Amino acid sequence: MTCVLFAVSGVDYWTLADGTKHPCGFWPEELAVPHKVFRKAGFDLTIATPGAAVPTADEAGFTAAMNGGSEEPGARFRAYLDSIAGELRAPADLDQADVRDFDLVFVPGGHGPMEDLAVSEAFGALVREFTDASKPVAAVCHGPAALLPAHDGTGEWVFAGRRITAFSNEEEAQVGFADKAAWCLEDRLVSAGGRFEQSGAPWQPHVVADGNLYTGQNPASSAPLAERLVAEHATLGAAR
Repeated sequence: MTCVLFAVSGVDYWTLADGTKHPCGFWPEELAVPHKVFRKAGFDLTIATPGAAVPTADEAGFTAAMNGGSEEPGARFRAYLDSIAGELRAPADLDQADVRDFDLVFVPGGHGPMEDLAVSEAFGALVREFTDASKPVAAVCHGPAALLPAHDGTGEWVFAGRRITAFSNEEEAQVGFADKAAWCLEDRLVSAGGRFEQSGAPWQPHVVADGNLYTGQNPASSAPLAERLVAEHATLGAAR
């Protein structure tokens, strides 16, 4: 059985450039949809946060405005998260996670990871261990921010030179945060040495794989990213 570590932000805010703490957390679709895809595939799932903090869903992710004008997707995401409320209320401690216990790590987005995982040296070290073991590292939307602290022994980013995607500057501008953020994810990934790619139009699904690194650009990429991981790594547990 393939064992997945869901590395989820443990904060409920994101500090903007002016010091304002913007309420957020994880993005509902980006946790609910992959979790459902993986569970259907029979994967063993562990939700973990820094310090075992109970994670917070960004309420904006349930709104019609952020789901194509329809109330239905948000209601569906909320219902699924309610169905796994027991897991969410009792997460494992991400700081104590052991790479030997898992076959892949998956990071949902939302602005939360920009606040905590993006500066977590402990998580960066764990990501490096996954990479050294050639185990898949996957992240969607703002989730790739969590990969930034992963450095090798020389201080170089472990994914320098790799193809990668994430929430783009254009998309960040369209949701009104590009000029408010202390930094934008696309810029930081490029500065770290990533070969950033994006879909031809904002908000369209886009998945990039390069070696053990799997990334999705935006919420719409959640399902195709998870489905690709299932297609390519459904038998990982047998080799662990």
